[in-house]
Amino acid sequence: MTTSNPYAWGAPPGTACLRTVPSDFRVEEELGFEPEGAGEHLFLYIEKIGLSTTEVAERIARLARVPRGNLGYSGLKDRQAITRQWFSVGLAGVSEPDWRRLEADGDLLVLVQARHRKKLRRGVHRANRFTLVLRELAADVALLEARLEQVRLGGVPNYFGPQRFGRGGSTLEQARQWLDRGAPRVSRNRRSLYLSAARASLFNRLLSQRVEDGTWNEVIAGDACMLDGTRSLFGCAAPDDDIAERCLRGDLHPALPLWGVGRALTTPERHQAQRQQFGEDIVLAQALEELEMSLSYRAARLVPDDFCWEFCDDGCLKLSFGLGAGGYATAVVLELLDVSEGDAVSGDSGE
Repeated sequence: MTTSNPYAWGAPPGTACLRTVPSDFRVEEELGFEPEGAGEHLFLYIEKIGLSTTEVAERIARLARVPRGNLGYSGLKDRQAITRQWFSVGLAGVSEPDWRRLEADGDLLVLVQARHRKKLRRGVHRANRFTLVLRELAADVALLEARLEQVRLGGVPNYFGPQRFGRGGSTLEQARQWLDRGAPRVSRNRRSLYLSAARASLFNRLLSQRVEDGTWNEVIAGDACMLDGTRSLFGCAAPDDDIAERCLRGDLHPALPLWGVGRALTTPERHQAQRQQFGEDIVLAQALEELEMSLSYRAARLVPDDFCWEFCDDGCLKLSFGLGAGGYATAVVLELLDVSEGDAVSGDSGE
């Protein structure tokens, strides 16, 4: 698992292996609200292993004999891992099946069932909780502990992880070719993958520049800002001491654009400067504008919640932390160690 993005805290002080076995990568989705207990949508809290989110959704749709559009989930979770996440299935006018039949292959468990009035939508969950085991650790423990403390206090650049771009960047390359051809009609899912990869690539490019400039974790003139733990945004033409102090405390973060069209929260000068930073990738930005993708923003900094670590007797490093919706565990890990993927990874390494 490599990255071409610059490091915020310097080169990693060692190496390790992640996902030697699926249990080395565990994720628990925290919904942030309780299903109401009544309604036409059934919420299922499912533990899966070796399955993608979309594969589980398709199984649920087949068993319930409903269209795929009746299924909902809040976020994509890694295939090569043990993950717990919520799904919803619309059952209006449909007889409810025996959900135990989902468990027949032994690669998933239905942990909770609850009714709710509304379909589960993308991005509505509050957070994800990660437990990672890094094996074959080769590092100076003192240097690594110092790096762990830096990440705990200061966070990491909120890069999109390599999963967003496909194995070896294949999804991003396909997106470039698709946009070069004028974005011909493709399936809804394929279109979403392509557009997400293109926007994530542009975001990472802007964030990489801020990391190189040393301003990824501070608000500069003309920035947009995002309040920590929320999607609340505001523009900041001229940051004062109060803004600087709130940013230092982690109450707010500089925010960078997910490119598209719409009212920019940055100043016109900052928005134009960001556009110019795309270089040869300006063609991606122009394509997104022509497709009228809505301009939105993402925090430039990612601070793990309740970040804990343990050096185990078998030489492994165990990490535990929470991230808000949209944050990538790989963004945290890659600031700590130069990590290779283990034997558990075959085909796609995640979503």
